[in-house]
Amino acid sequence: MSIIKLYLANGKEHSLKRFHPWVFSGAIKKIEGEPKEGDVVEVYSSKREFLGMGHYAPGSIAVRIISFEQVEPDLAFWKNKVQQAYDFRNRLGMIDNPHTDVYRLLYAEGDNVPGLIVDVYKDTAVLQAHSLGMHQARHLIAQALQEVYGDKLKAIYDKSAESLPQKAQTGAQNGYLFGESSAGTVVNENDHQFFVDWESGQKTGFFIDQRENRSLLAHYVKGKSVLNTFCYTGGFSVYALNAGASEVHSVDSSKKAIELTERNAALSQAPDRHEAFAIDTFEFLKGKEDRYDVIILDPPAFAKSQNVRHNALMGYKRLNAEAMRKIKPGGILFTFSCSQVVDKYLFNNTVMAAAIEAGRTIKIMHHLSQPADHPISIFHPEGEYLKGLVLFVE
Repeated sequence: MSIIKLYLANGKEHSLKRFHPWVFSGAIKKIEGEPKEGDVVEVYSSKREFLGMGHYAPGSIAVRIISFEQVEPDLAFWKNKVQQAYDFRNRLGMIDNPHTDVYRLLYAEGDNVPGLIVDVYKDTAVLQAHSLGMHQARHLIAQALQEVYGDKLKAIYDKSAESLPQKAQTGAQNGYLFGESSAGTVVNENDHQFFVDWESGQKTGFFIDQRENRSLLAHYVKGKSVLNTFCYTGGFSVYALNAGASEVHSVDSSKKAIELTERNAALSQAPDRHEAFAIDTFEFLKGKEDRYDVIILDPPAFAKSQNVRHNALMGYKRLNAEAMRKIKPGGILFTFSCSQVVDKYLFNNTVMAAAIEAGRTIKIMHHLSQPADHPISIFHPEGEYLKGLVLFVE
């Protein structure tokens, strides 16, 4: 079958020559053939110079580049991708780590696999495709994972049904591509234990990207009262309990999240110092002035597209201002945004606006981001989605 070729308008090739992996639909001048969503296509300049190949999709981002060389996307191709990612995590000390057996193996553009996430939970890999092209390659990717990991990998679970674009209408169903496993397991993260259910949990089952920020929290909570809002499975709560917090309150509007948090708190060293509440964060904060020494704000993405960014910024401002008003003098606030369309400068300015509104004097203690197993390609700065600040509130 002949490869479909896309030709860009004159001058639109510069971003690809800088190895940015996206081709926007407006940059395309001519298409030879009729590509279907998920097809592998080749991209050329207006002068018919090969630029890259990738997965085609209707919409603003028409092609996500998987290679800047002309190659056959066969098993050897995917095994090389997996091996490079594996070797990088090995350099990070993530492979065969006795203290941490949960990490991200493949992170989309950061690992040159746009549209693909693979997280490892002990001996199970959880694959999540965000593009139809990656979903169609899932069996080759699963085979590549098996060849790289060997006997270390007992199961591969595909959890793409929730992450694929709705317009793709694939009828995708979640299920095991290799092996089988019980629905969840207890993993270790820096010697803290967590129950992870990849079959029914959000994303792939656990928010791995906060690992280093949870460790940082542990330095500031001994003997302190801690409030963890939007707690999901209670990651920050468990670290705070194990670090000697005097009390930890976990809040999430989801009853299921609270059940998972309570299950994880029970695995901690001090479950008796924990209490969980299934309630909206703003409702919970009413009447809580000077109640907590440390507050964590880790909300879900308030904005997933540019057209709702303004409303999201207002949401971040309101949330941070409320926490700043409520926290004890001398308190520490951990605040985050995981909205990709809100960059760190915009987030910082929004938090500053909240501080002005709250009327508190505030010092920045730390700038936070995602860990190195969620790598940011220097050619794709959009991959830095997690932003955070640690603030001292006088």
